Amino acid sequence: MKTIRPKVSEIQKKWYVINAKDKVLGRITSKIAALLQGKHKTTFTPNQDCGDFIIVINSDQIKLTGSKQYKKELYRHTGFTGGIKSVTYDRLLTSGKSDYIIKHAVKGMLKHSSLGYKQLDHLKIYRGEQHLHSAQKPEEIKI
Repeated sequence: MKTIRPKVSEIQKKWYVINAKDKVLGRITSKIAALLQGKHKTTFTPNQDCGDFIIVINSDQIKLTGSKQYKKELYRHTGFTGGIKSVTYDRLLTSGKSDYIIKHAVKGMLKHSSLGYKQLDHLKIYRGEQHLHSAQKPEEIKI
């Protein structure tokens, strides 16, 4: 039996809307990562971008279980000696950077190559109800 690989012109991409209001961070981001990779499609190929576009709304109302909101920290490095910086999830949520929390979690679940970065560009995150992609007629997904 021969393996059938879809051509780039044959891949059809859809737009989906996910409402993150009162949803747990890990559960929603794992679903987003699977949709971005295209694992829900029968034409899934791990070395091609066959995933869909995802719009996340109400990212500022996402929930974290346990005491992660106050104790867990995100780290980054400035590139200079001793330049490690850390910030808690609670501080990011109160400062209005909740979109960074979701993007960082999804980025860790995708491939760490040019394909993963390309798939991450298909993720659009908004803090409120409004988004700029109504012309694409996105379908709503319940999680």
